[in-house]
Amino acid sequence: MMEDNAPSVAVRDVSLNFGAVEVLRRLNLDVGRGEFLVLLGPSGCGKSTLLNCIAGLLDVSAGQIFINERNVTWDEPKDRGIGMVFQSYALYPQMTVEGNLSFGLKNARLPKAEIDKRIARAAEILQIEPLLKRKPSALSGGQRQRVAIGRALVRDVDVFLFDEPLSNLDAKLRSELRVEIKRLHQKLENTMIYVTHDQIEAMTLADRIAVMRGGIIQQLDTPQAIYLRPVNRFVAGFIGSPGMNFIEGETRLGAEPAFDAGDVTIPLDRYEFVDGHGGGRAVFGIRPEHVVLDDAASALPFHQDIVVEIVEPMGSDTLVWGKLAGQDFSFRVDTERALEEGERVRIGFDPGRASLFDVEHGERL
Repeated sequence: MMEDNAPSVAVRDVSLNFGAVEVLRRLNLDVGRGEFLVLLGPSGCGKSTLLNCIAGLLDVSAGQIFINERNVTWDEPKDRGIGMVFQSYALYPQMTVEGNLSFGLKNARLPKAEIDKRIARAAEILQIEPLLKRKPSALSGGQRQRVAIGRALVRDVDVFLFDEPLSNLDAKLRSELRVEIKRLHQKLENTMIYVTHDQIEAMTLADRIAVMRGGIIQQLDTPQAIYLRPVNRFVAGFIGSPGMNFIEGETRLGAEPAFDAGDVTIPLDRYEFVDGHGGGRAVFGIRPEHVVLDDAASALPFHQDIVVEIVEPMGSDTLVWGKLAGQDFSFRVDTERALEEGERVRIGFDPGRASLFDVEHGERL
């Protein structure tokens, strides 16, 4: 019998080596029951490898994996109580949608009435009822991915694993199916672990995000916490589009703490330092969307005039580039605000919304 606060999925000291290459390094992770957890990171960071270990598609080199408090480390994938959705649809082309959905259930020798019931439920939830008699060749990419999700859904399991399920779709379909997956989770309240390299998918879908790099979880927290207080420069640079501005310089502590870079001095009295920072070389980070212009800029603790170098209209807003302390600096403005190259504009921001990082190790200061 499960304890109320027991994790749905628990990864304990899991390592995975391919020969001499260490892909996962003594990794620990708890996923709460009903939680939507996203594994996020660049190619080669170990996120899909970790998902495949949880699924049982890869054998771990060390450590253990628990699903609903049961040690499944050496169980076959079919015995782990999971449903998995892959990047490729992997549908049987000769079978109808109904045939694809029922195939695994027939192999498990479920009664026909139970199979029909599960297919009807999945088709209703995913809105694919009109497609049941079609073959995959007659479906769009988005419809095929719905069927692939449905194939996992009919297994009636507690844990769903998604391995970059939207990466083969165009931008519009990705956006639509992202909303569908969010609705699916709200309706089912099952545990879902979702792998992606797309930070927008991660931010919009996740209850918590595990940002991975080099087989290690760099930060595990809510999307808001990761966005506002990244634990290191890697996370800060990976989360956010467009990316965070980084300026190299030095911090001065004391009665009036400040960050100095060239002819620029940024007051740090509103910045919350992590304990133990003694001043010295540092990297100052501020997001383009936290920069304001004109009178609003003049009212903030830091403001300065800069020259516009590049203007990039992006539809809903415009990304503008210039130089701050001799280093590239970008900020976002409303699409109705017309700026031209060579124009001088006043920018400002609240240093309390910034991030400071150690130059050598990249850790948050």
